[in-house]
Amino acid sequence: MTETLTRTIVAPNSQPTTPRYRSTAMRVIFGIPYWVFTTALAVIFLYPLIWTGVSSLSPVAGTSQTDGWGFGNYIALGDYQAGIWVYLGNSLFVSVLTVALTLFISLLGGYAFARFSFPGKNALFLLTLAILMVPYATLLIPLYVILNAVGLQNSLVGVALVITMFQLPFSMFMMRISFESIPKEMDEAAMVDGCSSWGALWRVLLPAVKPGLVTVGLFAFLTAWNDFMAPLILINDTNRMTLPLAVANLRGQVQGVVDYGATEAGVVVLALPCILLFLILQRHYVRGFMSGAFKG
Repeated sequence: MTETLTRTIVAPNSQPTTPRYRSTAMRVIFGIPYWVFTTALAVIFLYPLIWTGVSSLSPVAGTSQTDGWGFGNYIALGDYQAGIWVYLGNSLFVSVLTVALTLFISLLGGYAFARFSFPGKNALFLLTLAILMVPYATLLIPLYVILNAVGLQNSLVGVALVITMFQLPFSMFMMRISFESIPKEMDEAAMVDGCSSWGALWRVLLPAVKPGLVTVGLFAFLTAWNDFMAPLILINDTNRMTLPLAVANLRGQVQGVVDYGATEAGVVVLALPCILLFLILQRHYVRGFMSGAFKG
């Protein structure tokens, strides 16, 4: 009996070591292709940005930074026409207004499509999504005529309205699936406690759809901040140009030669806010995209 008991105690402690090491080795072996693939993707996407940042500071003939490393190209960018701070302010105004309008409209629209039943709901939602099938550039001239008729030609507000219109289909879709991923019992419990539909939205559902709102807001900001086509068609005054349009128009004073150093500095200035926002909000961004994958 003593031998049997000894074997029973010792055997379990000596057996699992080989399978444990084997499973660890298998995870490492099968994980190598994943890490190689993701590292290659990171290099492909980050290399152009790193190269642009280094080139904007390095000495290159024909640019504003010819002797040693420095910020000559950024100084040239800052002194271009009205100045970089004017163009940064214009881009920031358009981006903030676009984000505010997109969040407000898509929040209410997504709530209505997800929680209420009314005649033609699905047809109206499909009609909203149909805007995605219309080429962006083909509508800019008709929109320019409409904005001219209502007095918003050559206006940053008009640019924000146009970008918001093209953001709404995706934003409405994101907010609808965000609301649909929340159990309706939350609405019902809030209404039992005395909340109206508005009260349930603002007090209960709004915190629950925060990841979806962050995703919608981030997409709206990135689109408005980097948009080139709408300001090109709708803006005529050089003092009202957004930063992408100003960087594209950046030229030297001799025979229209492009100042590549200042242009690279402009690309860095354009990219930095987008990178910082994405790094800060990436956790909410991923949760927002996953909000409709599983319905509670």
